[in-house]
Amino acid sequence: MTAIRLLLVDDDPLVRAGLSFMLGGADDIEIVGEACDGSEVEALVDRTRPDVVLMDIRMPSVDGLTATERLRGRKDGPQVVLLTTFHADDQVLRALRAGAAGFVLKDTPPAEIVAAVRRVAAGDPVLSPTVTRQLMDHAAGSAADTRRTRARARLTALNDREREVAVAVGRGLSNADIATALFMSVATVKTHVSRVLAKLDLNNRVQIALLAYDAGLLEEMEDNGH
Repeated sequence: MTAIRLLLVDDDPLVRAGLSFMLGGADDIEIVGEACDGSEVEALVDRTRPDVVLMDIRMPSVDGLTATERLRGRKDGPQVVLLTTFHADDQVLRALRAGAAGFVLKDTPPAEIVAAVRRVAAGDPVLSPTVTRQLMDHAAGSAADTRRTRARARLTALNDREREVAVAVGRGLSNADIATALFMSVATVKTHVSRVLAKLDLNNRVQIALLAYDAGLLEEMEDNGH
């Protein structure tokens, strides 16, 4: 089994040491580098080629949000998981829209942080449907109408089946659950998800969920009794 290559980024040396001790004890995770600021990340990524970057949001020079945007703008950039002390933070939402695979709280139990790294490496976001919805609700505000208009325009690129899959992803369903709900195979679901990502130029399922919410598709389902 190939180990997951992990890069740690946090300006607090005690936090880095704790994460290194915790994650380095997992047989399937290899810590390939550490950084204390977002300004160091791109060079370290070039040198160490991590699969996942576990990074603090708040850092003194270049913060985790800016570093995430830079990494996700690169071809074949690593997956990014943000560390935060807040459950619902505008900065977290910005990070998700930039392409982060999710976030974990700094007081998350060690086993859950290890599991989060594994899930992201396997291509799954680390946000539960409940937390995802909390963040999307937090984003609702004066710009909601503008976001809805833009989101609906983007979604016109999808056919009806792809749109159904996008809504199901927005509801937080797994591929297996989507397959059951829409009467298709898991392999077909994966194909549709890949097409949705490609057509909408998105990085991951969290961004699909955010776009479906911005477009009002989840609200429409609730209004229709689904």
